[in-house]
Amino acid sequence: MNFPLFVARRYFTSKKKKSFISLISNISMLGVGVGTMALVIVMSVFNGMGELNRQLFRSFDPDLKVTPAQGKRFTLSSKTLTALRATEGVKFVTQVVEDNALATYGDRRVVTKIKGVDETFIQRHQLDTAMIEGKFALTTDNEPKAIVGGTVQQLLGISVNNLFTPLELAYPRSDVKTLNLTNADAFNQQIIRVGGVYMLELRFDDYVIVPLEFATELLGYGHQRSALEIQLQPSAKADQVQTQIQTLLGDKFVVRTRDEQNADLLRAIRIEKLFVTVTLGLIILVAAVNIFFSLSMLVIEKRDDIKMLFAMGATASTIQRIFLLEGSLVAFTGAFIGLILGIIVCWFQQTYGLVSMGMVSSVVDAYPVKMEWPDFVITAVTVISITILVSFIPAQRASRL
Repeated sequence: MNFPLFVARRYFTSKKKKSFISLISNISMLGVGVGTMALVIVMSVFNGMGELNRQLFRSFDPDLKVTPAQGKRFTLSSKTLTALRATEGVKFVTQVVEDNALATYGDRRVVTKIKGVDETFIQRHQLDTAMIEGKFALTTDNEPKAIVGGTVQQLLGISVNNLFTPLELAYPRSDVKTLNLTNADAFNQQIIRVGGVYMLELRFDDYVIVPLEFATELLGYGHQRSALEIQLQPSAKADQVQTQIQTLLGDKFVVRTRDEQNADLLRAIRIEKLFVTVTLGLIILVAAVNIFFSLSMLVIEKRDDIKMLFAMGATASTIQRIFLLEGSLVAFTGAFIGLILGIIVCWFQQTYGLVSMGMVSSVVDAYPVKMEWPDFVITAVTVISITILVSFIPAQRASRL
């Protein structure tokens, strides 16, 4: 057995240590354990939040989205559109027209987002599980239908079963130079009946989804489009198809993956996770300061043992390693216990949802949790670094006796 490790283990398990030193060591172990457990749990919760948002993105956003590099409208030739559909890995190419418009239902009005889509949008089946009323269809008996988000329904008081009150949509006409809100001729106006209501999350629930032809007539887009939404084959890799499509379309268009479409939100989650990790790391450092004090007092207590070890031929580096290992045993024992407890808590949260989100309209009832092995590596590196930092000075003092 390694001699420094043997002596360090004897010091760690010795029952003859002063009760005060033993108390500080136990407090150190407890502090490191609690800090490690908190670090594992919080990082897993942030992972779960990121995964939850990605699931929401998959329910609404396309795998790839093509938008113009400048402006918000573009015209695409039928030849280019055919080439896009023939690209390897592409399943559907949905033509999209999107803009803000005034929606009126009964005596209520609200400015909302109008999204016109072609028939491939229904074939993507993204909103199937999000429908809470009506049907996921844009036409019924050759009559155009609107699918509205939950926020629009609540603001306008829309009832899918009300066949006598249509949804009125108005958009400013492009040939009117001076906009007069009281002049009905200054707006393109159309009516449409609501066929279904979906509910995902607030940032997705303020849309009114209508057929493409209806939207182009209302918004005056003609043959122009505002975006192309591309759904990929299950086996296709988004980054590879993105490169092919970007090469095909050139620099006049921007092709973004789903994560790139929501880069700001995902970046905010990563930054929050980083700051929380640093904060909890500092808390572990504060808890590990007790290791410094317990080792310092242990060095004073074991002065006679250190002299005897020197007399037996031990070198300064050997003495230093003994006390470094002693601090490591205290910290690693606490970290191991905290790691196990953190995994157990995360498993129970994943399985039984012990802690609720506390929001009635939340997509999930309990806080989402996802454990990832890089988090355990980060936790281990954090504990090792802090342990070496706080144990080095007492160990060095012991080697100079």
